[in-house]
Amino acid sequence: MSGLTAGWIWLVFTILYAHAAPAPSPFFQITVVDEQTGRGVPLVELRTTSEARYDTDSNGIIALREPGLMGQEVFFHIKSHGYEFPKEVFGSRGLTLKPTPGGSALIKLKRLNIAERLYRMTGEGIYRDTVLVGQPAPLKQPLLNGQVTGQDTVIATPYRGKIYWFWGDTARLSGPLGNFAASGATSPLPGPGGLDPSRGVDLTYFVDASGFSKPMCPDFGPGLHWIEGVMTLRERDGRERLVARVSSQKGLSPAYAWHLAIFNDAKEIFESKVRWDITDSHDSSHPFRARVNGVEYLYLYPTWRVRADLNALADLNAYEAFTPLVRGTRYKKGETMIDRDASGVIRSGWKAGTARLDGGQWRELISAAKVRPEEAWMQLHDAQTGRPVDYGRGSVFWNDFRRRWVMITSGQAGEIWFAEADTPVGPWAYARQVVAHDRYNFYNPTQHPFLDQAGGRLIYFEGTYTASFSDAREKTPRYEYNQVMYRLDLDDPRLSLPAPVYRLKPKVGKPRYLMREGIESEQAWDQVEEVCFFAMPPGRGGKDQIPIFVSTDELGPVLALDPPPGKKESVKPLCYALPMALALQDEPGAEMKSASLAPLYEYRREGEGARQYSTEATLTNSLWKRAANPVCRVWRKTTTVLTLDPEAKPVALPMQ
Repeated sequence: MSGLTAGWIWLVFTILYAHAAPAPSPFFQITVVDEQTGRGVPLVELRTTSEARYDTDSNGIIALREPGLMGQEVFFHIKSHGYEFPKEVFGSRGLTLKPTPGGSALIKLKRLNIAERLYRMTGEGIYRDTVLVGQPAPLKQPLLNGQVTGQDTVIATPYRGKIYWFWGDTARLSGPLGNFAASGATSPLPGPGGLDPSRGVDLTYFVDASGFSKPMCPDFGPGLHWIEGVMTLRERDGRERLVARVSSQKGLSPAYAWHLAIFNDAKEIFESKVRWDITDSHDSSHPFRARVNGVEYLYLYPTWRVRADLNALADLNAYEAFTPLVRGTRYKKGETMIDRDASGVIRSGWKAGTARLDGGQWRELISAAKVRPEEAWMQLHDAQTGRPVDYGRGSVFWNDFRRRWVMITSGQAGEIWFAEADTPVGPWAYARQVVAHDRYNFYNPTQHPFLDQAGGRLIYFEGTYTASFSDAREKTPRYEYNQVMYRLDLDDPRLSLPAPVYRLKPKVGKPRYLMREGIESEQAWDQVEEVCFFAMPPGRGGKDQIPIFVSTDELGPVLALDPPPGKKESVKPLCYALPMALALQDEPGAEMKSASLAPLYEYRREGEGARQYSTEATLTNSLWKRAANPVCRVWRKTTTVLTLDPEAKPVALPMQ
């Protein structure tokens, strides 16, 4: 056969092969979606009656290729944290499928969580099943990145036009021991060059010669080194620097040293600038910026701040704590010195060189009877039931959509809560659970404000998904000890939370009642005397809630269900509350049964022509006489201490 003939035969064969039907997929594709959004749900477990387990990837896909199951009718039990599949006739939550090569099935789950689970951020096989079935994955490296199989506790901030991400202990693919001196990566900012955060985050790891995620703190001494907070500062020459707080410790015991570290851009590592031989326990920090009387501060926590200056960061005496401790003292459990005035009222405020108290220390002081429960700076309660929330680590950032400071915090193992306050330090009172995990932990959560969308209406947060410190019976393959991203729509009516109604004492005249919006417009924070009660702000009133108006008579302000006479069209309500008639009934709806709900009573002081409002059924001063009928039903205040930081004005993150 001539070379020309052979060439034509090869050309014809190539053309026919190119146009031939592709080989059928050997996989049966199961796609699990959120019935509310139609989006794939990660972390959904399907389990056969023989206990074979399959978990959806970040697209909600399972690529099934099990020889003993193909062509058979197979029952799959279905479960997922915060999602639910209907029960079948025998009470199990699941369904029967017949897997076939190239076939597919679509399963819809009802979301119970308010927050929506989006994808896994770290680890191996993030889009494993998506790749197996030939579907597109949003990430450049959807299967393995930086040789990382697990990462703990995310810390992140924008820096020099990118997002810099850091984690704690990092597991590797090639051996049982990984990186215990912090890991790092960068990603483009959302927008041109960067992924929409609803789709994913493309990480580029800092790696060593082997391709594994390299230590970010390689020269900080023996033991473990954890980056506990990152922030950016501008030097006098205008150059932006990335600064971190780093704890050095041996195991989970308290640190043996802390460092202020600066990122070396050429070496792509942190270098210790200052070492403090202090033994404070590690505590993840997610700093935010605020301007106070013209001075810019870095708030490392809502109750701990320092001027946004490198010299101040290096000087422990420059740090200020919002604390009830006597100025200049430290926490000493039962011997802690509490600052009180002559009448015994706690004097919390910003104090330099004084210890900051965390949630655990507050609880210890309450147990030691050094402070009463109602004196704690933060008393979070479930807005639905009124039960106390055992809050833990989390983050606080200003939110433009809510026009308040918002908190994402952990509760009991696996719980994530949303709360909001008028100022960074409070009043923090009511919260709503947005994520729950069944016998699994989800710790050290944080919001990423640099990913906010729709003017802050959509916020993103993530945490570490792990069986550690939980009652988990088994570990989830690939997801264990990794970061999972969630999205929260702050326009969800379930996130309407009661806010403080303040009593103000003007320089002359009678007391007034305002919420934050009114106080801000009048610049009247210095006139606030106390939080009287909590109610829904204007624009947040929901089903069955009624407007409460303020009018004035010879005794002062009157809270009433009707607007002042002749002003029905022009006067806006102060707040929204629940009517007594409905609230006293055993109606469906958790908000009606909350232990935090109470009647709002009007009291008059005999012989003095004065009036006040309270949720207390009786007042200690017997001269105040209660009106026969309550005005409405509102939410109680959760602390007797007025905790405010109204001078703090939010400063946007540098995003260049």
